[in-house]
Amino acid sequence: MSDDTPRDSDADSSEESPDSSPEGVREWLTWLRRTDHGAVALGRDVASSALTVALVGLVLFAASGVWPPMVAVESGSMEPHMERGDLVFVMDEGRLAPDAATGDTGVVTHRVGKERGFRKSGSYGDVIVYRPDGRERATPIIHRARFWVNDSENWYAKANSDYLAADSCAEVTNCPAPNAGFVTLGDANDYYDQAVGRTRPVRPSWVRGTAELTIPELGHVRLALSGN
Repeated sequence: MSDDTPRDSDADSSEESPDSSPEGVREWLTWLRRTDHGAVALGRDVASSALTVALVGLVLFAASGVWPPMVAVESGSMEPHMERGDLVFVMDEGRLAPDAATGDTGVVTHRVGKERGFRKSGSYGDVIVYRPDGRERATPIIHRARFWVNDSENWYAKANSDYLAADSCAEVTNCPAPNAGFVTLGDANDYYDQAVGRTRPVRPSWVRGTAELTIPELGHVRLALSGN
């Protein structure tokens, strides 16, 4: 006697074979997470690394209040305390500002730091990251704040003559001071930034932050990516 019972061919074909492709968003996400396919695994590793870097950046930003919280040293002007290719963690100058800071700027100058025993980055006073003349697109400079000058002040007598190469205020660029601000100097440089016209006295609003921690060599990758 023949079996006339119809076969459920549709039910048989609906069973997913081991080689079938995932269907639906959830299935695709599961497959992407678990597959050993070379290209997908590589992309997964790259995405994971990028996410980790982003999370670290957000944590550092939350701690520093500055973006980016890490800057690479581009020259040897701060040697031997900072060298080209070092990576520097920068913090908003207003955070944890010491009592020795100038007014409400959050910055301790070399002059006051020497009196109070306040040291940062290998010497007295804060090393600041600032925009020269306040120009937004200018490459920031990372130099030490040496002392504060008031608007129109003749600061020649206040300065260390070794960093001036002049016999009077009239022979020094930016003296008298065209505005109130910090006179700055790279630890390895011969002259004040203001004395050579690199910038006017640094207004507090031009300061991006103070250098808190230097990590040797790690900034070379960033410099290479930026073409420096």
